[in-house]
Amino acid sequence: MTGVPASAAGGHHRPAAATVRPAGLWNIANILTMVRLLLVPGFVLLMLHNGGYDPAWRSFAWAAFAIAMITDLFDGHLARRYNLVTDFGKIADPIADKAIMGAALICLSALSDLPWWVTGVILFREIGITLMRFWVIRIGVIPASRGGKMKTLAQGTAVGMYILALTGPLASLRFWVMAVAVVLTVVTGLDYVRQAIVLRRAGRTTEEATQ
Repeated sequence: MTGVPASAAGGHHRPAAATVRPAGLWNIANILTMVRLLLVPGFVLLMLHNGGYDPAWRSFAWAAFAIAMITDLFDGHLARRYNLVTDFGKIADPIADKAIMGAALICLSALSDLPWWVTGVILFREIGITLMRFWVIRIGVIPASRGGKMKTLAQGTAVGMYILALTGPLASLRFWVMAVAVVLTVVTGLDYVRQAIVLRRAGRTTEEATQ
C-alpha cells in the first residue's frame, strides 16, 4: 500500500457508502403500533357495551381484538426488514401487546367468563418477562423462541374464542385451547427466566475477566 488515495493515483473512484438515515417516528411500523394502542379503549367499550353479554357487540369486540393481533404480526417484521426500528417502537410495541391482551383478559374475568387465576398467571408472566428483558438488555437480548411464538398464537386464539359468544362444542373447545395457552405461558416463561439467568452470569463473568 502506498497510502495514496485511489483518485490521486488514477485508480477507479469508489463512491462512499450511503449513510443510513435513522427512521423517523411516523413510519408504517410505528403507525401500526399506535393503531393497536388506540384499539385498546375501543375494544373495552365494545366488549362491555350493553352489559358485556350482547353477542353482536362481542363480535365487534372480537374484530377489534383480531385487528390488534394482526398488526402485532406485521409491525415488528416491517420495522426490522425496512430498518424502521425507533426508540418509540422499542417501548411502545411491547406495551401495546400487553395492553390489548391484558384488557381482553381482565374484561373476560370481570364478566365471569374466565377464571381470575388464568388472567393472573398470564399477566404475571407477560409483565415479568418484559421486566426481565429490560434487566438483561445491557448484556444481551433474549430472542423470541419458537415456543414463545406458539404461546402468542395459542393465547390469541383462546382469548378470541372466549370473546365470541360461542355455544356447544366450540364453547368446550375453547377451554382446551386456553389450557394449552396457559401451559405454554408457564413453560416458556420458565425458559425465559433460565435464559436471563445464564445471560446475567455470562455478563458478570465477562466483567470480572476484563477487570
